[in-house]
Amino acid sequence: MATMNRSVENDEKLIVLSESWDKEHAIIETREFAARMGFSQADRTLIATAAAELSTNILRYAGQGELILRTITDADRIGIEVVAVDKGRGIMDIEKALQDHYSTKRGSLGLGLPSVRRIMDEFEIESSPASGTLIIARKWKGHRGER
Repeated sequence: MATMNRSVENDEKLIVLSESWDKEHAIIETREFAARMGFSQADRTLIATAAAELSTNILRYAGQGELILRTITDADRIGIEVVAVDKGRGIMDIEKALQDHYSTKRGSLGLGLPSVRRIMDEFEIESSPASGTLIIARKWKGHRGER
């Protein structure tokens, strides 16, 4: 995975996902984290939606994992980084998984990962059967100190 020049601030929140209700907890925590950073109501909703989709995928496909929320900075911007990590079986075909309406589970619309990629400003994914899946999604707010 390409390393981007980002600075991680001291503000970080770890959310463990192992039970179905942990998704709701992740949504609430993400919305509150983004609010503390000064994101608009619309952006808080988008970021929480991305966290919900990532949490759903972790619980559905890996059974458990973590969501990590971080405050990041880059030059004069501040943003939120949402990291989803699991030790599941991995995504066999990432290119297909990022296409709308593709899913390996019955009853799924197959819109989760493509939606997260559209909602957030930056999106990276790494996956293998040996190590599971790591997804990093970032949303930028703008200039530091901007409220």
